[in-house]
Amino acid sequence: MKNFESMNRSDQEAYLMLPIINELKQLGGQSTSKELKRNVVADDKLIQENVLTSFKKSLSTGRKYLPFNLPFNFAITNLVMAGMLERPKKGTLKLTKKARDFHGTGKELSDQVYEISLPEWYTRSEKNKKEKIALHQIKEVNKSELDIDDGLEEDNWRSTILDALMQLSSAKFELFCRALVKKMNVDIDETIGTKLTGDGGLGGYGYITTDDFRTSRVAIQAKRWSLNNSVSSPEIDKFRGAMDKFRAEFGIFITTSTFTRDAVAASRAGTRVITLIDGDKLLDLIAKFELYVTPKVITTYELDDFFKEKN
Repeated sequence: MKNFESMNRSDQEAYLMLPIINELKQLGGQSTSKELKRNVVADDKLIQENVLTSFKKSLSTGRKYLPFNLPFNFAITNLVMAGMLERPKKGTLKLTKKARDFHGTGKELSDQVYEISLPEWYTRSEKNKKEKIALHQIKEVNKSELDIDDGLEEDNWRSTILDALMQLSSAKFELFCRALVKKMNVDIDETIGTKLTGDGGLGGYGYITTDDFRTSRVAIQAKRWSLNNSVSSPEIDKFRGAMDKFRAEFGIFITTSTFTRDAVAASRAGTRVITLIDGDKLLDLIAKFELYVTPKVITTYELDDFFKEKN
C-alpha cells in the first residue's frame, strides 16, 4: 500500500476514516479532535511522524497551513454526515452506535460513508454556490472553499511560532525550554545543565515536589532540530545515560521536530519513563503558558434578525 504522503487528497481522506474510528474506540469512544489526530499519526505506520509540524504556505493568501488538517477534517465531516460520529461540543468527537458496531475494512467504511455524505455535499454545493455539480465530481471540488473549519488561522500562528523557535541558537533554545519547564512547576537547578559543555548532555536539570512533599530530580533535554529530522531511539538512550549520571528519576525531552516510533517505544522502556514533547505539543504548551507570546483577540459581530427582516 502507498504511504500516506504519496496518496492524493481524496484517497488520504478515505484512508483516514478507519484509523479515526479505531483510535476513538481505543480512547473510550470520545476524545478531543486534537488528541485523536495525534493518536492517529502516532499509531499509523503509513503516516509520517512529522505531518503535524509540516506547514506549507498558501500561494493565494500567503498564510501557512498544515496540509494534514484538510483530509483529516474532511474525513471527520464525512463520518459525521454518515452518522458515524457526533460532535457533543466544539472540539470533541464521539462515536455513535453505528460506528461502534462497524468491523469492516477501510474500503467498506469509506464506501458506506460516501454513499450518505456525497449527496449531502452535492446539496451543500448547490445551496452555497448556486450551481450544479455532477455527483461524481463532488470529491474533486476544491474543498477548501466549502463550509468546513480547517483551523487555518491556528495553523498560521503555530507555524509563525515554530519558525521563530527554529531561528533561536541552541543555547537560547535550551534557555527557552528551561523557562517552559519552570512553568510546569519544576524548580530549575542553576548549576546543572546550564553550560554549553560539561553538563553530561543535559539541557537543564531541576526538582519537582508533589503535593505530599516528595521531591524528585528531573533531567531536561532540548533539541532544536529541523522539522524533517526526527529524534530517534539512540538519542533517547543517550539522554537516559545522562539521567543516570545525575540520578534523575524523571526525564523531559523537548524538540522542535518529532520523535520516531522507535524513540517513543524507547522512552517508555525500563522503570523511568521519559516524557516526550515534540514540536506540536511544544506549541500547545507555549500557548497554554503564554511563554514569550501575547494572545491576540479579535472581536467580530454577527447581524441580528432586525437586519434580516423584510422592510
